[in-house]
Amino acid sequence: MRQAHAEDARTEARRIVRNLLGEEHPTADTLIAATRPVLGDDRTERCLGLALGASLTRRSTELAAVAALLVGARELGASWWGRPRGGKLPAPDEVLGTAVAIEPWTDLTALEMLAAWIADDAADELWGRPVAEVDLNSWQAEDRFVLPAGVRPGQRLVVHFDAGGRLDAVVTRRQDDELGSNLDFHSLRYSRPAEAQWSWGVAAGLGPHRLPGEDPDPYAREVAAAAVGVLRAWAIRHGATHEQLGERWQTAGDVVAAIERVDWMWRSGEWFGWWRGASALVDDSAYLPYRLEELAAG
Repeated sequence: MRQAHAEDARTEARRIVRNLLGEEHPTADTLIAATRPVLGDDRTERCLGLALGASLTRRSTELAAVAALLVGARELGASWWGRPRGGKLPAPDEVLGTAVAIEPWTDLTALEMLAAWIADDAADELWGRPVAEVDLNSWQAEDRFVLPAGVRPGQRLVVHFDAGGRLDAVVTRRQDDELGSNLDFHSLRYSRPAEAQWSWGVAAGLGPHRLPGEDPDPYAREVAAAAVGVLRAWAIRHGATHEQLGERWQTAGDVVAAIERVDWMWRSGEWFGWWRGASALVDDSAYLPYRLEELAAG
């Protein structure tokens, strides 16, 4: 069942990528080629520098953020890069230069933060500024925020729930004659930059995603044979096939490709420890011995 859902997600992601970026099978090369004319050489190189600085298991996430910036810049124009948010924060160009995330996105990388920023600005351009923020981890529909003054029954208010994500709340009159609101979950929508970020990451997958100028090739680094044995044996015991894992894991690129092929499995809870161990192997992390111990104890 999880595998079927994963394939459905990939099919939908490829459809969105095709519509937004004109690519049937997105790669780092095609993304970079499309980005240069829109962002310019300097911004593109700065984006690539940040992607190069990420671990290999996070590279696809950073490139997906670049896809959001590409689509968002097409919509909002070059002036967006010099426009501070709310007139108080550094402009996007400054953030790209310093690579330091700012509030309210300090838990994100600089590229992820810029992607969230442009996704929100594109949503505001389409649907207006939201009146409130709601957490969709709770599906309670009624009275999730304080209504602004002057609203009327039947009025639809735009609320924010995620970067680039919006839905409507319908103002209604309660039995006590007070006004309240009901979230209309059918109105849930994302701006195009947010859609580009999700769809590129899913459609292009974990990689390998080689970038220009990499020498030596980080995906060609040989991985520890002992760790390979532990991780492959665990995966086989828990339902992975030899076809999914691949014939051998000799390089970091071999492991990245295998993680991508069993993606639908490691996203389940019991596979989380395996994902941590495989990621540590790919990224040559000092935590690899501890991850293998966790796997053995689980």
